[in-house]
Amino acid sequence: MTTTHSLPNPQNITRTHLDNGMVVLVYENFAAQSVVLTGSLRAGALYETPARNGLAALTANALLRGTQTRDFNSISSMLEDIAADLDVNGGTHRAGFGGKALAEDLPILIELLADLLRQPAFPVGQVERLRGELLTGLQIRSQDTRYRASRAFSEALYPVEHPYHYSARGSLNSVPNLTIDDMHAFHAMHYGPDGMIIVIVGAVKADDAIAVVRAWFEDWTNPAQPPAPELPTLPVLAQPQRAFVPLAGKTQSDLVLGNYGPSRYSLDYLAAVLANCVLGQFGMMGRIGASVREELGLAYYAYSSLDGGMGPTPWSVVAGVNPANLDLALEQIRNQLRRLVNEPVSDEDLSNVQSYFVGRLPLQLESNEGIAGSILSMELYGLGLDYLMTYRDRIYALTQDDLLNAAQRYLNPDVYVLAVSGPDTA
Repeated sequence: MTTTHSLPNPQNITRTHLDNGMVVLVYENFAAQSVVLTGSLRAGALYETPARNGLAALTANALLRGTQTRDFNSISSMLEDIAADLDVNGGTHRAGFGGKALAEDLPILIELLADLLRQPAFPVGQVERLRGELLTGLQIRSQDTRYRASRAFSEALYPVEHPYHYSARGSLNSVPNLTIDDMHAFHAMHYGPDGMIIVIVGAVKADDAIAVVRAWFEDWTNPAQPPAPELPTLPVLAQPQRAFVPLAGKTQSDLVLGNYGPSRYSLDYLAAVLANCVLGQFGMMGRIGASVREELGLAYYAYSSLDGGMGPTPWSVVAGVNPANLDLALEQIRNQLRRLVNEPVSDEDLSNVQSYFVGRLPLQLESNEGIAGSILSMELYGLGLDYLMTYRDRIYALTQDDLLNAAQRYLNPDVYVLAVSGPDTA
């Protein structure tokens, strides 16, 4: 088990800020002869237009399909030869990457990552194959009530000028129209070192890891790279809003009900996370699961979700129900929301979720992947490299009033967005 003294902290994390804007963080861990790298850069869907929805994701996913010096087969063989993994993906705010190899092969992994990020080729055949895969996935999801409810919820909650209104994957309407010229232009504008973070964890000396990163990235610049844009101001919900997506031939209805939640930067984020755990996560999915699913049998699954992130992602309740039970399930969900915003959680509930969040931390840090992810979050959200050292005290400092205030700030059982997808029973 990870002890307080061995937690990643400012004394054992080496942080280097390169002149081109890149930040490199290294944590030495010689318990296993492997190394993990993870990171991200400012090249997410935030930078695309609605007409080009999905461009950031298509661009990121295509990086492994070929570069100016290596074709797809060469890249695959290079990774297979050293039994390594490497992936790049596009999110809403940033493009992320991750990989794993034996520690001795870190230079190869970094060299390949630099090749992918700096000089992709976007070969026509590979891009069209990738586009076909993305469209097939979107077509499958278009008949999935859970996915359709989630999309309808985001489209109803966030206005059309907000990037959260759209899926980072794109849509069946937008993805076919994305061109290779679009991808080259997006890459030229948004892929660059300013704001890029790379975290390396494993059996490698920090100085050696940083030297390898410098060798392949220190000369990279992109004067065209724009700063991160401000998110549009969100309108305040004044009344309930409902959206329904009928899907013929379905026997289950899926629902999403909620409102704007806190970003990871919000001061009350941890209080909201603990309140959400009481609501629909702890044990058998908290109060929502106990009431809606276990006691009343109204749902196949039911839980609440609060992700946090670089902007105000939703705080929502998600459930799959028999269409005949939809109204009863909604009533019970709203009853649990009303209870959370009107009554402080019990001493037992607070103690349980505090113990849960503190107790699971060592488990999250048992692997290099878990350590790397934690360090990336500390850097990305400006939490400070001492965050894990103070985490236990932060959690146990939260009070019942903190959780109540957070719930009251973000949730309203009478004002919400509700999206449902399922059979049209009207």
